Amino acid sequence: MKTAKDLYSEHPKIPVAVDCVIFGYEEDELKLLLYPRRFEPSKGKWSLMGGFVQNDESMEATVNRVLQLTVGLENIFLEQVGAYSNPQRDPGGRVISMAYYALIRIDEHDKELVYEKGGKWWSITERPELIFDHSQMVSDALEKLQNKATFTLIGQELLPKFFTLTQLNNLYNAIFQREFNAGNFRKKLAALDVLDKLKTKDTQSSKRGAFFYKFKKEKSNAQYDRIVKL
Repeated sequence: MKTAKDLYSEHPKIPVAVDCVIFGYEEDELKLLLYPRRFEPSKGKWSLMGGFVQNDESMEATVNRVLQLTVGLENIFLEQVGAYSNPQRDPGGRVISMAYYALIRIDEHDKELVYEKGGKWWSITERPELIFDHSQMVSDALEKLQNKATFTLIGQELLPKFFTLTQLNNLYNAIFQREFNAGNFRKKLAALDVLDKLKTKDTQSSKRGAFFYKFKKEKSNAQYDRIVKL
């Protein structure tokens, strides 16, 4: 009678990897963090950051390890994009990869560490050709981010504590890669009732000045997650 070990040994052992799609927001622009691949195949070409899952790791633990080593970030919120398992996806051998994405403020990561590792922030609209199926991962991750931004008001982790409606509008323009009508955008925000208008103004952007806002602290996550039909 075959044991469980015998049954497992009959099947191929396929390496599992993670790839991280890290979007960054800076100066009203959505960017993507890429690295030159350090080994063959496709050595020197632009790649997402990633790594192989070790025997004592979950995929989430591997992602956290990779992010700590490459951008010096800990405990950032990540979401799964999907699994990529085409047998020919990696010319170096059969590898199944799970992609994750995150959206961070670029000024909060370790810039020196990124520079030391050869990383570079690319505009999402001007990103270079990527290795393997990484371009598909980026496209899928961007679609997931846009879907999330459609149903959840994004901005609490990306904007200053006090911000203008124009700054929030610009964030959504960057995520969706299109211009939203400012008037309609403000009407949707008013209907959600998740912002507090302050008495102070930003007088640097215009002569009239624009009022600052902040997110309401008393609102629960469920209230923030009301549909934002843009």
